[in-house]
Amino acid sequence: MPSVTVGQALAPLADRAAVDAVVAGGWPSDLPQTTYALIEKAAERFDDAKALTFFVDAKRPESAVSWTFNEYLEGVTRAANVFHRLGVEAGDVIALVLPNLPETYFCLWGGEACGVVLPINPLLEAEGIADLLRASKATVVVTVAPFPGVDLYDKVVAAVQAAPGVSHVVTVDIARHVQGWKALPARIQQAWSRRWAHRIRAGVTVTRFERATRQVAGDRLEAVRRPEGADLASLFCTGGTTGAPKLARRTHVNEVANAFMSTRMLGDAMPEGSVVFAGLPLFHCNGAMVTGLSPLLTGGHVVLGTPQGYRGSGVVSGFWDIVARYRVNVLSGVPTLFSSLLQHPLRDQDISALRFAICGAAPMSPELIAQFEQTTGVAILEGYGLTEATCVAALNPLTGLRQAGSVGLPLPFQQARIAILNDAGVWVRDAEIGETGAVALSGPNVFAGYQSDHHNQGVWLTDSDGRIWLDTGDLGAIDALGYLWLRGRTKDIIIRGGHNIDPNVIEDAFYAHSAVALAAAIGRPDPHVGEVPVVYIELKPGATASEGELMRFAEGRINERAARPKAVQIIAAMPLTAVGKVHKPSLRDLQAAS
Repeated sequence: MPSVTVGQALAPLADRAAVDAVVAGGWPSDLPQTTYALIEKAAERFDDAKALTFFVDAKRPESAVSWTFNEYLEGVTRAANVFHRLGVEAGDVIALVLPNLPETYFCLWGGEACGVVLPINPLLEAEGIADLLRASKATVVVTVAPFPGVDLYDKVVAAVQAAPGVSHVVTVDIARHVQGWKALPARIQQAWSRRWAHRIRAGVTVTRFERATRQVAGDRLEAVRRPEGADLASLFCTGGTTGAPKLARRTHVNEVANAFMSTRMLGDAMPEGSVVFAGLPLFHCNGAMVTGLSPLLTGGHVVLGTPQGYRGSGVVSGFWDIVARYRVNVLSGVPTLFSSLLQHPLRDQDISALRFAICGAAPMSPELIAQFEQTTGVAILEGYGLTEATCVAALNPLTGLRQAGSVGLPLPFQQARIAILNDAGVWVRDAEIGETGAVALSGPNVFAGYQSDHHNQGVWLTDSDGRIWLDTGDLGAIDALGYLWLRGRTKDIIIRGGHNIDPNVIEDAFYAHSAVALAAAIGRPDPHVGEVPVVYIELKPGATASEGELMRFAEGRINERAARPKAVQIIAAMPLTAVGKVHKPSLRDLQAAS
């Protein structure tokens, strides 16, 4: 079967046989090898078509600004050249501590064209940001310039103080995006805030992004060496956005491959010019890939809604107006979003352009899927992904059987198997059809391992043929039609609103209290955000402490707000396994019975 090309209009994949046929045909003959080459090719193909539109205020979407594919490439190129002039070379890490801004995209792909990008959650406290800067050995940090009411710059200044490897801070002016009569006051406030901002430590230069981009070339990369497919492109936080930094190393090939794999699954359901709404945070792999790189590959037009995304004022409450105004065709979200949208029913808005929605990051109940589809007439494609697989690994087919409760078919070129492991974690056999086991993945999108060697222990499985597979940490089964069904997690990560929370960091905060003997954090089911963290405590013999006292003590030691527990319960004795480990399934049963 002859190989296809990237630009061919091909039908969506409806079943396992269609997926297998794509694999038999091989990779597109003209698929780029790096993210920068992908954007170059997109500019050649789509030229002056719209690539990106951004509005800063959901209540004034008519004030949006747009970039064509050519202008997008220029923005990425200028960002790359700014980093090059700061001395960034292949392997050097550029940390992005930014909200959802056009500059976030430009710095993301421009940084990958020059070095390695590390997107960081801007809601983290300074200590959490500093941990990631040290773990990644970042030399450059990009964040917003000082602005009244925005504490991000101050947090970054404090973080850089504790990260001696950082030598450059690049600031992005958010005031330049303010439109209308508010524009001049915003710029005045920005200038005043710069003047009185906290001083950064000695030895760190501060560069204004907008000014620097005007001083570099926009039509070519100034560095002699261009990135190659095998080069490291990004580090993404995983295993929880809190706790000991766990950074997934992803190559250019990983990211380009996953962009093709996911868009090929959808085929001409996402044709050139499709409008994709981006509301998930761009520090998350879903925001960066599903509403970032993938639309660029197929000529999509991304609408970036407010710096806070779906959290922005008026975005969810006015979402159907936004869909109608921009003729949005596709959106990507988490179960929390779809639950929230149901609280804002349609009036007379025309959302007929909206073809489907993609849901990932956390399980979505079949009841919620049915309610959303019946209310809006919009199909939800539930999928499965993880940072270690770059982003998307499986997706329910748009034109085939959509099985509520399953996460769909593995993407083309994504190999998925269910492994039965022994007590030592060794692969002893493949699971039977429908049998639950460990979800194992292989393919060009599977990452290059974690930044720290000790995090790589236990990550890889070896099958009977000696092939290496990623142990996802998820339990699942594959049915007779090839659909993947998740059955739980071998890891105890708590998923709140699509964000991973490491229970260890919560437990460590409580263990710092002198009265605590044992602490265990679990996820309590929540109809709005999926799970919220709750903590069970066993006190030391003779010690006294109230649940409220323990809550207040721990909250100040947990950097990410989402990880702060919703409840603390003191119990007489912690349930333990035979070897003395806390038995969390018993705690989940206790929580369910309460």
